[in-house]
Amino acid sequence: MAGIVIFGGHGKVALLLAPLLSARGDEVTAVIRNPEHADDVRATGAQPVVLDVEHEDQAAIAALLAGHDAVVWSAGAGGGDAARTRAVDHEAAVRSMDAAADAGVRRYVMVSYFGASPDHGIPADNPFHAYAEAKAAADEHLRSSSLDWTVLGPSALTLEDGTGRIDVTASESDQVSRANVAEVIAQVLVDDSTVGRTIRFNDGQTAIAEALRA
Repeated sequence: MAGIVIFGGHGKVALLLAPLLSARGDEVTAVIRNPEHADDVRATGAQPVVLDVEHEDQAAIAALLAGHDAVVWSAGAGGGDAARTRAVDHEAAVRSMDAAADAGVRRYVMVSYFGASPDHGIPADNPFHAYAEAKAAADEHLRSSSLDWTVLGPSALTLEDGTGRIDVTASESDQVSRANVAEVIAQVLVDDSTVGRTIRFNDGQTAIAEALRA
């Protein structure tokens, strides 16, 4: 049994992840910004905690994380305003990483995206540019940290049912169900071979546990 904190606890992936973790006996804390989402979170077996990561400081986040075993970052600004995208997807994410280190929570799983990279190639006039920049910077900060990190790079997300099978060998982004992403996160949290790895994946034909070990 592990104590796991999910940032972005009311997101579509998080709402699929929390029941998987709760069912295997983990104690799940789901961090949400809107208190009206608390009942949705409780229905997954997770305990909701209202905290605005965009505006809370590192010390407040560290206090929340203290005593837990792992962090999953699945939060995001949701696109749109470039300044808010940077504030959430980069700055708040980095504060959560540094807070995890302060709190002694070593395991950290970042949900990024398939093409995330400092050389992402997204033009500055593309609306996606701010997100690409923010995610690249956050991922690099995590990789340079002393945490036991894993960066996950799912491709375009769908609402299809989970198949429990993925492809971690593809060089091109395709698509992957949010249900499969949730299963990947759950598996990564119990597979130490994924520490220190960036794992990009699509839906595929290989069972998730097997694919992650490959």
